[in-house]
This record gives sequence, structure tokens and C-alpha cells, in this order.
Amino acid sequence: MVDDHAIVRHGMGVLLQTSPDLTICGEAGDYDEALAALHSLKPDVAVIDLILKERSGLDLIREARAQGVTCPLLVMSMHDETTHAEKSLRAGAQGYVMKEHADEVLVEALHTVLDGGMYISNAIKSRMLQTYIDGEDTQEETGIESLTEREKEIFECLGRGMTTRKIAELFALSTRTVEVHRARIKKKLKCENAAQVLREAVKWVETNT
Repeated sequence: MVDDHAIVRHGMGVLLQTSPDLTICGEAGDYDEALAALHSLKPDVAVIDLILKERSGLDLIREARAQGVTCPLLVMSMHDETTHAEKSLRAGAQGYVMKEHADEVLVEALHTVLDGGMYISNAIKSRMLQTYIDGEDTQEETGIESLTEREKEIFECLGRGMTTRKIAELFALSTRTVEVHRARIKKKLKCENAAQVLREAVKWVETNT
């Protein structure tokens, strides 16, 4: 279980007690601790939150895969699945569960990914299928959905009031790189200026978190 809130890890532990074939072999509260645990404990499956203290859960998933971690990775997050599920799958996860629904679906999701399947809600399955069917028609997509994974992460940080310097430190980027991302976000969202980007970011965070 990877989550920076101990009470969440405890709650999930209590929830999993209802399934006798599932046992928690370890917990991690931050990025480095989680990466080390994935290598030392070699769990059959890991449940990962997207928001960690130092870096994002998406970065953890990518790095874990790059370092040879092969077990299923299931994301459990408070973020709306419509904006984060597909990004999690592209990063290397096998499923996505929203925390508000965890008490209903987490055990099922774990069994699904342990059996080699992929767990996402029916709504997201339908959306991904439609995107595939539309094919090239989606290439000119604009708005929030047109942002890359990194741009979406930076957009969220802006909405949380973080400065360019803080964002750069969080993702180990140069301030110049962050500014480039902000410029691309401004263009994709068709904002007239930086202030409008910030307003849109705050609005998005308030709506989706």
C-alpha cells in the first residue's frame, strides 16, 4: 500500500481483511520508500496513490517499470478517473480505482489485476473505446484533455498555488522547462494570459479534487 496518509493505509488494511486471500506485506508513505519496498518485498500487486509528498504516483509507476518491477500496479486516487485513469494506464498501471468507491470495488479490482486483467470503470472503458473508434478525428483535441501527462501535473500544481520554482523542485526540472510547459498549457487551453491560466487551474483543482 503506497499512500502518504497513514490513516488511508490503515483503512485499506481493514477493508482487505474481508478478503482472506489478500494480505498486506508492506506499506510506504513516500516515493523513495515505495520504490525500495517494491524491490525488497516483491509484492504480487501494489496499490499506489497519485499524490505523494515528493513526486507523483505516475512518476513512481514509470520509474518502477523502468527498473524492472513487473507486478501489477493499481492506482487508487481521489482524482476523477475521467482525467487520470488513462494517464495511469499509459504510465504502466493495470487499473484505476477512485478512493470514494474503494470500499465497493477495491477487492474486485485487486483480484482482476492479479488474474492478469485490467480494472477500470465501465464509463472509462466506453470512453477509451470511443477514442479508438474516432481515431484521427481526436488529433486536434484541445482543452484539458489535450494536455500531456506532465502538463496536466504542472497545471494541477498551478491550481494548488505552487510557484514555478516549487514546481521545478517537485519534478526535478529547470524553471525554464516549467515555463515552457506553462506556455504550452496556455496555448492548448486558448488562454489570453498567465492570469487566465491560473484561474482555469484553480477552477479545475476545485472541481476535480
